[in-house]
Amino acid sequence: MQVFKSLRKLLNRHFKNMKWQAVLALLLLYGLSSWLFLEWAGESNLTGSDYIYWLIVTASTVGYGDLSPETATGKALVAFYIIPFGLGLFALVVGKFAAFSAFQWRKGVMGLKELNLSNHIVVVGWNEVRTLPLLKLLQTEAKNNLNREICLCVADEMENPMPGHIEFVRTVSLNDDEGLNRANIEDASTIIIDCAHDDQTLSAALNIYNRNPQAHIITYFRDESLSNLLKQHCPTIECTPSVSTEMLVKSAMDPGSSILHHELLNTTTGMTQFSVVVPEGLPEMSVRDLYVPLKENYGATLIAVDLDNDGKPEVNPSLDKRVRSGCTIYYIAQSRLKALDWAAITQLS
Repeated sequence: MQVFKSLRKLLNRHFKNMKWQAVLALLLLYGLSSWLFLEWAGESNLTGSDYIYWLIVTASTVGYGDLSPETATGKALVAFYIIPFGLGLFALVVGKFAAFSAFQWRKGVMGLKELNLSNHIVVVGWNEVRTLPLLKLLQTEAKNNLNREICLCVADEMENPMPGHIEFVRTVSLNDDEGLNRANIEDASTIIIDCAHDDQTLSAALNIYNRNPQAHIITYFRDESLSNLLKQHCPTIECTPSVSTEMLVKSAMDPGSSILHHELLNTTTGMTQFSVVVPEGLPEMSVRDLYVPLKENYGATLIAVDLDNDGKPEVNPSLDKRVRSGCTIYYIAQSRLKALDWAAITQLS
């Protein structure tokens, strides 16, 4: 009895660790030997053009019955060799494929899988309070904006918080090249860096800016001095300050301000702030030429214009300001305007 237990453990260990090359070799050996045995037994009706079909159906015990052995030797071969060994190999292949699929899914959940992304949004860092709501809002925005994929890259011991909805990369540190490579950081178009501590955000931002300076990089700092320091070395990074104190003061002096600002930032309900770049090839126009058509034809209100493309929009610009191709305009609307008729707007100017 002990011998059988030891043999079973040995076989289980070898089959569990068997590589796909070995499994393929076993399948070929099984198929070839079965064909030779059947040919030797005179089962020419089974070794013809339908042999592969018959072998798979028989080895998996489906057994349609349209083909079957006719000689006593052939029947014995099928009963004591082809079905037992075939069933074992069939279970081995199915088991290994199921284990492989589960392992690949688990790698994705654990953030260890190689990704193939481009023009995507990468969120770097994990904050217990902000990151999950941030990801949900980004997912809503991404669906309405060219279906851009979202990837979360963290150094924390955690699993994908939104499996099936976002991609996930876990790395040893936010400056680890191997982990950032798996997040395809060089191919990302937008990168949001919001770590638990400002020094982590600063370190990650410097490294990521060096690797992909063309991306739109946004950082969040509690300490404004670190934000100013980062801007000195990485001038194109957009540093988002904490405005909680200012919001409290504004709400105290102008009741309802916090509700107003929350609605302007909320992507799911109410009026929300959006932006659009004026396409190339359009004639120069005034803010007045844009303001009226946007309001009358699209129900949108123009609130700011970045005339110099320096990332510093001018809020409530003069109606006589001139807007050129490549400028970014900011507006408030029920939803993002995806099909602006720029030709009609310019004709009215």
